[in-house]
Amino acid sequence: MAAVLEKTGIVLDEGRVSIYQPEQKGLIFPELPQFASVSAHRQHLKERLVAACRAFALQGYDYGFAGHLTIRDPENPGLYWTNPMAIHFSQVKVSNLILADHTGKVVEGTHAINRAGFVLHAAVHEQHQDIVAMCHAHTVYGTAFAALGKPLAPISQDAAAFFEDHVVIGDEAGQVAVEVKAGHKVANAFAGVKAAIHQNHGLLTASRHSIEAAAFWFIALERCCQQQLMIEATGQTPRLVTPERARYSREHVGSEYIGWLHFQTIWDQLVATQPDMFD
Repeated sequence: MAAVLEKTGIVLDEGRVSIYQPEQKGLIFPELPQFASVSAHRQHLKERLVAACRAFALQGYDYGFAGHLTIRDPENPGLYWTNPMAIHFSQVKVSNLILADHTGKVVEGTHAINRAGFVLHAAVHEQHQDIVAMCHAHTVYGTAFAALGKPLAPISQDAAAFFEDHVVIGDEAGQVAVEVKAGHKVANAFAGVKAAIHQNHGLLTASRHSIEAAAFWFIALERCCQQQLMIEATGQTPRLVTPERARYSREHVGSEYIGWLHFQTIWDQLVATQPDMFD
């Protein structure tokens, strides 16, 4: 059955969800995975979670023990896998991941859980059963932009990917999220969007598709914050993408699938250069 892109009306051939998927058969192109068993699915998710952490390390998103990424377990959706507390992103591997429940109890693994990560991620996963993955880190540009307490402007095609698809959270701005109530306030904001700018704190992304999508859109959001700060530093008023064009671009380059697809280039690089992540 042919698919129709919701906003643009473009009709795609059977089996295609994006205009970027090739129409010509037989070409090498990333394919969404399929699994013969739950254990194979779980192993896949854990490996991609590790890759997302390694990608954050490559981007320089490390800041002490701050930063946490999660993926919901495929068999037990009330549990989620996350990076261990006080382990550098570059040292996260399959063997040191931890599995936790929504109360913050570690049910598998030997490392402790990040308290702030539990408070934020558990609340989002619990309140939004469709969200499977979430990312947060204390980045330079995202944190700086978050101090402005405003959304991204559609200054480019890249920024248009977030047009009407992110929110600014002002609740408890700048107060470290170690109390459960803080997590619930963040969770409330993630209704129907893939990203949030938490004032005086930083960036968060969530995905209803994959950890790859959540990780890539975090990288993209940080980059967009950097670009907007650079433009604002010139003192010039930028020419914005019109709302109609911004929505069109978001439809084609801002979807969960496109986030997943972008991450495949990162995955291939990591597999070739960091085989220890599978230990």
